Amino acid sequence: MLKILLLGNGQLARALIECSCHFPVQITQVTTAQCRLEDTKGIRSFVIKEKPDVIINAAAFTKVELAESQPDLAWLINAAAVDGLAKLASEYDILLVHISTDYVFGGQGIIPWCEEDQTAPLNVYGKTKRSGEVAIMGQCEKYLLFRTSWLHSPWRRNFIKSMLTLGMNKEHLSVVCDQIGAPTSACMLAKAILHAVVVTSHKPELSGLYHVAAQGETSWYDLAKYCFSVAGSMGMVFKVKSIEPVLSDDYPSMVLRPLNSRLNTKKFSRYFWMEFPAWQDDVSATLSSLLRQPEHR
Repeated sequence: MLKILLLGNGQLARALIECSCHFPVQITQVTTAQCRLEDTKGIRSFVIKEKPDVIINAAAFTKVELAESQPDLAWLINAAAVDGLAKLASEYDILLVHISTDYVFGGQGIIPWCEEDQTAPLNVYGKTKRSGEVAIMGQCEKYLLFRTSWLHSPWRRNFIKSMLTLGMNKEHLSVVCDQIGAPTSACMLAKAILHAVVVTSHKPELSGLYHVAAQGETSWYDLAKYCFSVAGSMGMVFKVKSIEPVLSDDYPSMVLRPLNSRLNTKKFSRYFWMEFPAWQDDVSATLSSLLRQPEHR
């Protein structure tokens, strides 16, 4: 039984806890309220107390636009704190698992990004996440670094939940149509992480950087249309009558975002013998779970 110290309390942390019963792991969660990621001394005390085999860092500064106006805080959490965590994991010989993002890439072209491709983040969030990656790869011998894209779940704030709320309250919506990626559920990512952790505990040579995302590709616009269609077939009633596709350049935003968020996941599948579902199936599963919640019945 692997002892895991889980940092964070967002949608991925919840998914990891819910999925953990299917794996030979024991998770101890440290929420942000208990100890913030940048509190290195506090994290160290939990490590000394729990003596984990694995640390999963599911905590991060993920508000992309806010990172532009609060860069110091974004750098503190996504870079400096991760650097401290990497040093701590190396010191105690602990497998460190960290979650990164497609935003470390520049977003040009249409070819899915491979792990070895050159990074060129466009915004503060992407730059801070890339710095965290570099810190881990430079200091840890035992690590699993996962880049993913467009995370969604029945919990916390995410694009799918925001669209459903807007669709119930507005008749006309505008959604960006030229950013392309693969919506990936927190549950799918959690299963991939735990599977990889168990395998790597027996084969430490598999430590490294991997891409994890659902299969296929879509735009935010087409994803929104798909969500309304599927949720409507499940009995959800919407006020929205039209959805207008708009280009990123025409959408009011203070931050540049990558147009190409496609991720090549062949490396993960090759080393961990795990295939990922189509994004449509993954989104449908999230919608089904979401609509089973009491407020949607």
